[in-house]
Amino acid sequence: QVQLLESGGGLVQAGGSLRLSCAASGRTISMFTMGWFRQAPGKEREFVAAVSWNSARSYYADSLKGRFTISRDNAKNTVYLQMNSLKPEDTALYYCAAGPYGSGSYGHSYNYWGQGTQVTVSS
Repeated sequence: QVQLLESGGGLVQAGGSLRLSCAASGRTISMFTMGWFRQAPGKEREFVAAVSWNSARSYYADSLKGRFTISRDNAKNTVYLQMNSLKPEDTALYYCAAGPYGSGSYGHSYNYWGQGTQVTVSS
């Protein structure tokens, strides 16, 4: 079992930055694809970014490329999401997830999920 705990969310003004962290426990995440998803009120969950087990590949939602950066530190069993130039439409509950090789942007491919951290961007 893998337990995931997100942190780093909060209230920020438009144009600001936040760095989300996802700390894993229970077992190492070094062989998992790690992803970030988000869900805004009244909307479906959507893919944000994913990174392969060895950081060789990263994937982003097209609308977020250039503003968000996913990274991981397997030694710390932690994944990060750096979010820059935030917009009010980025307001959502952000989830961290762990899945097998090739999980990519498909949420149903991921086996483990955190509880989420709220990000609110004011205009």
